[in-house]
Amino acid sequence: MGGYRAGKVNQPSVRDATGFALQQGYVVVVAGSRGSDSKVTTPSGEIYTGRAPAGLVDLKAAIRYLRHNAEVLPGNIERIITDGTSAGGAMSALLGSTGNHPVYEPYLRELGATPERDDIFAAVCFCPITDLDYANMAYEWLYNRTNRGVRDLTADEMAVSDQLAALYPFYLNGLELEKPDGTLLTDKNYLDYVTGFLIDSAQKGLDAGMEMPTNASLLFNERGDLVLDIEIDRYLAYVAGRQKLKAPPAFDSFGVLTSRPSPENSLFGDETGNAVNFTDYSLQKRTEDATAMIDDKLREMVRMMNPMNFIDDPQATKTSHWYIRHGAADRDTGFHVSVNLYTKLINRGYDVNYELAWDKGHTGDYDLDELFDWIDKIVQQAE
Repeated sequence: MGGYRAGKVNQPSVRDATGFALQQGYVVVVAGSRGSDSKVTTPSGEIYTGRAPAGLVDLKAAIRYLRHNAEVLPGNIERIITDGTSAGGAMSALLGSTGNHPVYEPYLRELGATPERDDIFAAVCFCPITDLDYANMAYEWLYNRTNRGVRDLTADEMAVSDQLAALYPFYLNGLELEKPDGTLLTDKNYLDYVTGFLIDSAQKGLDAGMEMPTNASLLFNERGDLVLDIEIDRYLAYVAGRQKLKAPPAFDSFGVLTSRPSPENSLFGDETGNAVNFTDYSLQKRTEDATAMIDDKLREMVRMMNPMNFIDDPQATKTSHWYIRHGAADRDTGFHVSVNLYTKLINRGYDVNYELAWDKGHTGDYDLDELFDWIDKIVQQAE
């Protein structure tokens, strides 16, 4: 489901999780799903059928289909584990957080899905693109630090970056996240918290014999075998130097009506194929109307595509088991967005195996031995 496009049924490969799972004796189901590029031709023209929440609804329908046919299918239907990367990682996180929620029921009925449960046993999420409501702000809050000296922005783009970065602390503080020791996380200590995950990531890379970049500003002990600290601003400059950062706003583009809409603009677009702005900020900036607001239906679509909105929702059946990996050098989305997801989950008592993967960009299905050791463990514990 790269870029929220249609998920095609591809042949499993030994280089990805599906082929690896088959080798390990697991039953693999690769379900097709609609995406922002899905369309049908009618006498009156083309109709785009895969805009939000269609892709998620299709995956829920597939899970219901499996449950409905449990008696004739191999494997244990109560051990469904989803896996995805990027937009697919977001879908996996949504499947793990929105099980059986009634808000999706009208779409499932319209689709003709069987009336079964759609909760899952575990969610595997590689670099999940989540929290789209605030993704523009999150990206600039992190990478705004590279604007002076590394990032090539116009004066107007610089102003937008500064505005969005300044808006993020209000949202971050409102999450009321806590460290494992109970310390409240705020914009005052949050960057140090994120840096701790980077230090752990670098240490794991060092222990594995990976070459440590000299321009990433890692501080080591005298023996050079222990990562003591990372100078975060210089580290982010290193990430920005690997691959050009997105121009602000990173997700809800001002060019939505031109040739430059983002995949997320298309995800929330209409049936005619038009992409749309999905945040008030971008809509107001594009239209030069400070009072403009996205409509209530679109706002609900955005809410339905964010797993953060369902973790505290008693109507949703959440999986207890989460495996989340995010590249420590990912420039496609702020890697701290997945830190938020991890932290909210552990604050609510869920089992989460989370790491920033050292020197990885926006990719998935790596360290498969490690992943399947975890899968084997949670499955065996549940038997």
